[in-house]
Amino acid sequence: MLELQLVLGYSALEAGASLLPVTTVMLLLSSRMGQVAQRVGPRWPMSIGPAVVAAGLLLLARVGPGSTYVTDILPGVVVFGLGLAVTVAPLTAAVLAAVDDARMGVASGVNNAVARVAGLLAVAVLPAAVGLDIAGGPDTVTDGFHRAVLAGAGLCVAGGLVAFVTIRRGATVGTPAQPGVDQPCHDPCLATSGSRSTGGSATGTA
Repeated sequence: MLELQLVLGYSALEAGASLLPVTTVMLLLSSRMGQVAQRVGPRWPMSIGPAVVAAGLLLLARVGPGSTYVTDILPGVVVFGLGLAVTVAPLTAAVLAAVDDARMGVASGVNNAVARVAGLLAVAVLPAAVGLDIAGGPDTVTDGFHRAVLAGAGLCVAGGLVAFVTIRRGATVGTPAQPGVDQPCHDPCLATSGSRSTGGSATGTA
């Protein structure tokens, strides 16, 4: 964002809009990637996805003074979004499949919290780590931007390798049954109690 605004002269609105393809790709592909993870498990998507993200970052490393959106920015943004789509949906499915139904809310909250904290740490630490100095002029900003995306690409590759080594298998991700309008009670104990008290079947209302 800083590279687009300080070097290429984008407004804040234009810089934000330039990243819309990331969201678009994720919306189009996330559900399909979740289905893939159900069939093959999370190990391969979570190993390949970060590598694709790294490829997108390497494409963005070409951005500098005189770059154009269509030829220099858009390809990297699209590949970056593709990598996120390959990674995020299987990750979420793996987290939720690792716990029982009663703990799904907690698992989802922890997953989201870790993602937000990681994003905040990256924003806070990475610019300082690579020496990104916005006061040094366009060339200094571009140099710092290039170091930042290269460091990010390296971290993504490392994350993919960690996923490949540490993730052995994934639990089957099933679709939870939803109660019908004539079956408000799905608790086995209550359903059994209701059937005993009414003499009906265990699928009757409680």
